[in-house]
Parts: sequence; C-alpha cells; structure tokens
Amino acid sequence: MIARNQSTETQRKSLRGFVALLVAAALFSAVATFGVAALLVNIFEHKQEARNPFFRVVDLTDDTEDPAVWGKNFPLQYDAYLRTADMARTRYGGSEAMPRTPTEADPRSVVAQSKLEEDPRLKTLWAGYAFAKDFREERGHAYMLEDQTYTERQQAAKQPGTCMHCHASVYVPYKKLGDGDIVKGFEKMNQMPYAEARELVTHPVTCIDCHDAQTMQLRITRPGFLEGIRAAKAAQGVSDYDPNVMATRQEMRSFVCGQCHVEYYFQGPEKRLVYPWTKGLKGDDILAYYEENGHKDWIHADTGASALKAQHPEFEMWSQGVHARSGVACADCHMPYKRVGALKISDHHIQSPVLHINNACQTCHKFPEEELKSRVETIQGRTMEMRDRVMDAVVALIGEIKAARAAGAAETPLADACALQRKAQFLLDFVEAENSSGFHAPQEAARILLLALDYARQGQLVLR
Repeated sequence: MIARNQSTETQRKSLRGFVALLVAAALFSAVATFGVAALLVNIFEHKQEARNPFFRVVDLTDDTEDPAVWGKNFPLQYDAYLRTADMARTRYGGSEAMPRTPTEADPRSVVAQSKLEEDPRLKTLWAGYAFAKDFREERGHAYMLEDQTYTERQQAAKQPGTCMHCHASVYVPYKKLGDGDIVKGFEKMNQMPYAEARELVTHPVTCIDCHDAQTMQLRITRPGFLEGIRAAKAAQGVSDYDPNVMATRQEMRSFVCGQCHVEYYFQGPEKRLVYPWTKGLKGDDILAYYEENGHKDWIHADTGASALKAQHPEFEMWSQGVHARSGVACADCHMPYKRVGALKISDHHIQSPVLHINNACQTCHKFPEEELKSRVETIQGRTMEMRDRVMDAVVALIGEIKAARAAGAAETPLADACALQRKAQFLLDFVEAENSSGFHAPQEAARILLLALDYARQGQLVLR
C-alpha cells in the first residue's frame, strides 16, 4: 500500500514537471517569436529608412540659395553644417575665440587669434601689403564671409568683387548677374568694388554651391576652378576637360573643395580670378608660371622686390601627397561618413581630422587614436621647424637687401637679390599659407622649403 502511494506521488511529480517544462517551452517560444518578430520589424524599418534617405518637405530649385530651406529636407546634414561655427584649436592650427569690443565698422564680438601677433616676422615678409595689417587664424565655413567683410585688409587695400568667388555663396548671384550664364556673372562681379559685390551675396558657402538641387549629385559651380582644372588637364594632354561630366564621384569629393582651397591671382584690370596651373600644381610649377608672365601682387616696402603672396593651396599640396595617390578624397577625412540610425551620411561639420580621428583616420589606419594623433603632430612639428628656419633666412635676406640699398649698393646685385627674395618668399609662403602644416604632403612641403632656403641663401651671396 505504501509503495503504491509512493509510486502515485512520483507520477504526479513527473507530470507536474512535464507540465512546467511545457509551459516554460511555450513561454520561451513566445518570447523568441516576439524577439524575432521585433528584429524583423526593426530590420524592415531600417531598410525603409535607408531606402528613403530624406523626405521632400520642400521643393528645391536651382535658385534655392538659403541653406535653412535645404535643411528642411536634410536636417541631419544641416545640423552638422551649422556646427562649422564651432571654434576649436589643434596643436598647429584651428582657432581660439578671442573676444573683442564691437564697433560700428566691425560688429564682431569674437574673432580668431592674430597670426601677426603669434609670429611678427610675417609683418616683415609682407611689408607694404594688406596682409601685414591683419591676418588671423582661419575659422570655420560659417565665418568665411563675415571675416572677409570685416578684415582690416579691406581698409588697407581696395579689394575687388573677385573675393566673393571663394568667400560667399555666389552660384545664384552669378546666374542673376549673367542672365543665367555663371561665367558672365563671374566676369561682371570680378570687376566690381568689394562693397558693391558684397551687396549681392547673402550667405557663406551653402548646399547649392556643391550639390545639384534635384539629384543631390556633387557639381562644380566655380568658374575659376572649371577654367583652372581645364588648363591643368590640357597640360597633361587631356583637352576640354569638364569635371562635371568627366570626373568620377570620388574625384568630385575633392574637386568641390578645390573650388576654393587653392592658390590664385587676379589677372589684369578686370581682376579675373585665375588658378595658375598651366605648368602644374606644384609650388615651383606655379612660381615658374608667375616668372613667365611677370605677375606681382605688390612691391615690397623694405626692398622694392616684385613680391608674390601665396593664398591657401590645400588642393595643390594634397595632390602631391600619399592620400591623393591612394585615392583618398578631401571629404574622406574632413567630412567622413557617419551612421545616424540606418543612414550613412557625410559629416557636414567640416573640420580638422585631428578633431575626429576615430571617423577620419581609424577607418583605414588600425592604430590607437593617440598614436595616430602623435604621427600627425610629429609631421607637422617637423614641418614647422623647417618653416621657422626658412623664415629666419628670408627675413635675414630682406634685412640685408634693405641695408644694401640704404648703403648705395649697385643696382644689378640689388635687382638679382630682389629676384631671389621673390622666389624664396613665395615658396616659403606656399607652405606657410597651406593649412595642413605640411601634413597633406610632408616630403613635398620639405622640398619646397628647401628650395626657398636655397633661394634665400643665394640672395645673400649675391649681395656679398
């Protein structure tokens, strides 16, 4: 009897365990089914997001200039674009916010630090030129029009409307001036006084300057670049080159930046903007171009030399570096891709790659962030050390020419020394004005500085 009861109890326990197991299995199955269903729904939603990268809230046309309107369709890109107003300092570049008291002539309450105060030798280098009056660290794209408008260089020299080519959103103003022809509008604005041209523009660089309003494809809108790259390609045996038709998408991710981050000069009384690329993109190629056509930016106040001022040849210097040879575009580092939900977009917060190494560098270079930063700063530090030595040599040459002229030296050695000053000064400035502090092409920067140093020392020997 006892054994029978025990057997029954055992069966009941087994039954209860089996039922519990069934319930657990059912619950597990339900949870798993719910999880799989949620995952599938999430995947479907992300696929839908990726399939529809933006929602057409407003219709954009080839005349929609205001970036805030574009931002209604592209809020993620627009939010990042607004962040170009950030001011961040790297070891060898960037800008710090320097407070200033606004005036009626200049309403800015914040500016970047003065490069002339950081290195007074620049005043000697540019004596007699507007840059010796005011030259500051570069700020983000948000300030490019404002800082050009209120720089003291506007009072030191009569600047032309040509400056708008790179400091403002000019695509629509060019079209209006040229009755639909941007080249004709470009030619008309070049010849205007700066103040007159300034009345025709409203924004710094905006979406329409780089993107087609209907297709969002990258495009070149700056006549200066269109003409310059055509001349450069012609020198390589490629005739009638049109980047908007013939360039790859990856090339366009550098060309849209090269529209403005370049060396240039104002040609003739019409102040036509020209990119001096017919002999090549290297610093000494461009110097050879200027030597052939005799262009000068000003007469140096201390020596009487016909001097040249390099601008911001980032595109030219980048083109000589390992990243360009490897097919890496400007946007890959300065506007790296980022994930926002299911979307993969270019970061329109354009800034130094040193400020976002994880996105800009570690995509290709699998090293710790600190090591990559150290590599960049080592290259820049060595370039700046060379730059300082060349700066001393050129400043010394200027001082010796000035002293020799005051002492009544013969005109022939003075003219020869001034010609060498012109060459040395331009090549030094080519590296000085280029905003990567040598990183875009370290060996090319070193080569250009060595040429500059050699010209400076030759100038001193001529006088002795």
